[in-house]
Amino acid sequence: MIKDQPIGQFLDGLASPAPTPGGGGAAAIMGAMGAALVSMVCNLTIGKKPYADVEAEMQATLARSEDVRARLTGMVQADAEAFGRVMAAYGLPKDSPEQKQARSQAIQVALQAAADVPLACARACAEVIELSRVVAVKGNKNVVSDAGVAVLAAYGALQSAALNVQVNASAIKDEDFVRTRVVELDALLAATETAVRDIHGQVQSRL
Repeated sequence: MIKDQPIGQFLDGLASPAPTPGGGGAAAIMGAMGAALVSMVCNLTIGKKPYADVEAEMQATLARSEDVRARLTGMVQADAEAFGRVMAAYGLPKDSPEQKQARSQAIQVALQAAADVPLACARACAEVIELSRVVAVKGNKNVVSDAGVAVLAAYGALQSAALNVQVNASAIKDEDFVRTRVVELDALLAATETAVRDIHGQVQSRL
């Protein structure tokens, strides 16, 4: 499993000519890093007397950030597998009209799955952004800069995942499928742009 690789091995694979891991996996890891930093701020806030009034909220935020971190980490493998299915579909025989039709259909199915994986990543990154708001505003002030890194990592990851949705969507023929994904993605990008600006400002105010 890619997620179980040492970081150096993962980065070597990312830098290599191999198609996976690639940008989709990198986006998922970036998002998971953001979630991990949210967890870090929670863990450094929980149990501290000055933050006793937000203890329960930090506990709840920690549970959510760990859940989303696990999901994002798993998406590294899911992205690689989705890309593999696309390549396998393109590799199907096309010697007869029947084979061409079957190949075309398989490619479209694989492309839809390959678009949905990074879209799920984008949704999860939007969750991380909102969780980072909690720790940016209420978390331990001594690590508020880490909350800032969390939101920026998650936003970069979301934008990166969006590129992977868009590149796959560009080859999908089902217009309804593409429309629904693009509408959702555009809404996520618009909402998080405003949120990130606000959260970053909160972080700056507490430095």
